[in-house]
Amino acid sequence: MGVGVWDGPFYRVRRDEYEICFVAGVGEDIDEVRDVDMWVTFADGQRWSGTVFTLDEARRLMDLRQETGECLGGRYFYGWDNLIVRDPGLPAMVRVIDELVTTGDYRSALRPLGLAEDEDED
Repeated sequence: MGVGVWDGPFYRVRRDEYEICFVAGVGEDIDEVRDVDMWVTFADGQRWSGTVFTLDEARRLMDLRQETGECLGGRYFYGWDNLIVRDPGLPAMVRVIDELVTTGDYRSALRPLGLAEDEDED
């Protein structure tokens, strides 16, 4: 597995046909990340995004919502592009994203954003 590199606020992992970009907190220990926004950009410019949560982080958020009364008192947790993983840390999350790309399941697990150059047309 290739090593990621920090690029400002982004942690990037480059592959031959795609790049994974995480928006981790500044100074955050990459082995402890439990909740992070990310996107995958393919060589053809197609982009897919998601928010990756660990199972424990999803449980923590549901417990918090139980206290605040949100989401029917914490009885559910959802998101169109939420991906729940078992293990914390960007390296563990990279393994999951790599598997999703290999199997093509990223099309179900992540949100399509279109081509990278589309945002320049606004």
